[in-house]
Amino acid sequence: MRKKILLIDDEAIIREVVQSCLEDLARWDVITASSGKEGLIKLIEEKPDAIILDVMMPGMDGLTFLQQLRENPENLSIPVFLLTAKSELTQPQKIAAFGLAGALSKPFDPYELVEQIAIACNWNVEDKNKIK
Repeated sequence: MRKKILLIDDEAIIREVVQSCLEDLARWDVITASSGKEGLIKLIEEKPDAIILDVMMPGMDGLTFLQQLRENPENLSIPVFLLTAKSELTQPQKIAAFGLAGALSKPFDPYELVEQIAIACNWNVEDKNKIK
């Protein structure tokens, strides 16, 4: 069964690049949202296996989304990965403090993104040669 990833980022080009990486390299299904508020709606509709979240977004930022996500006990098991321009948020102590599965700085390496998610979630990638 293919994994389903919810990608929340306000930048269309980032959504497009990340979606292509995850679909082409790992064969995962990607659902996108351009805001935290839209992400909360898609979370309920789609029930993703993991979430990739931008931090700096207008309206509801990523950390507010994360707080609201964690208020529902049903969502506690969903791994969340930050994809952020704020490199201090990718430090191990920050990742642990926010209860994240991982974090990557923008700009990012597409192969590293797929590999980090696969390892953290203990998922197999259909063609492992593609991410080496």
